Amino acid sequence: MKKFLIVGLGNIGDKYTNTRHNIGFKIVDEVAEEHNVTFETEKLGDVATFRFKGRTFVLLKPSTFMNLSGKSVKYWMDKEKISIENILIVTDDVNIDFGTIRLKAKGSAGGHNGLKDIQEKLNTQQYARFRFGVGANYPKGRQVDFVLGEWSKEETSQLIERLPTSAKVITSFGTAGLNNTMNTFNGK
Repeated sequence: MKKFLIVGLGNIGDKYTNTRHNIGFKIVDEVAEEHNVTFETEKLGDVATFRFKGRTFVLLKPSTFMNLSGKSVKYWMDKEKISIENILIVTDDVNIDFGTIRLKAKGSAGGHNGLKDIQEKLNTQQYARFRFGVGANYPKGRQVDFVLGEWSKEETSQLIERLPTSAKVITSFGTAGLNNTMNTFNGK
């Protein structure tokens, strides 16, 4: 049976729950809700597992804070014996318009500290990532405040439709493969 590790990046703690930087957590929460599974607190993260169309999906929300996510990813990849081509990292991206989806097979960290740490711990850039656009609607030099800021009312109302679409990206990655998923969802 094929097994996939889906890692939603975010920061732990109530003060981060509704921030743009936590969209990775929000998306894997949506997937868990749609598949009626709950997260259990385990070593280095909260984990939920479900089966769908003959595949096993391990959802992970690292408890290491965003900038140290690599330790959690490496631990769960090894523990669950999941190969790197079956890993998908879900993260925010300020270089993409709000709500836009972009999947890539590999790439640089693009200034994202969570991705930098994952690349360092896995010793490669060759892993799939699902970037959810949060936009760049912030004054110069205020990026940190923006990504750690809460969603606007307009963004929150749009997330209601964007989260289910994002959940479909996750299951498509496991069932249809990365290339088909990119063709179906990129830019949507």
